[in-house]
Amino acid sequence: MPGFLKSMAALGVFAATVAAAPALAERSENPVAQFSGIDKITGRTITFDVYINETVQFGALQVTPRVCYSRTDNEAPGSDSFVEVDEITLDRKIRRIFTGWMYADSPGLNAVEHPVYDVWLKGCKQNSDVPPPDEQSAGKQPADK
Repeated sequence: MPGFLKSMAALGVFAATVAAAPALAERSENPVAQFSGIDKITGRTITFDVYINETVQFGALQVTPRVCYSRTDNEAPGSDSFVEVDEITLDRKIRRIFTGWMYADSPGLNAVEHPVYDVWLKGCKQNSDVPPPDEQSAGKQPADK
């Protein structure tokens, strides 16, 4: 019986370890983060797509997502993105006002709240109507002579 008790004790330790470990949700990486922003002066709200590691200007803010994850189909829906937001000041200096995670499920948790503009994550996407950065720069190059 002592061997049986040791096995049961080991099984109990294993079960306690597994129960204490956090559950890891499966997630997929996306090339596009979708944001919403509001201009508090005009009351205008817009939705805009930003490719990962690209910067889009919204008013005096520059929004740069570094990664955008969404949960797989077998998990509860949810998206999160690591984002950097800079403000262009009146004297044309760039000042970082936000660095951190934004969560589409909890937009008020880590949204950027600026005196004039608010920005929050709506979700992550695989595709966008906005051409990818490579296509945008290709369209700006002069035609061959």
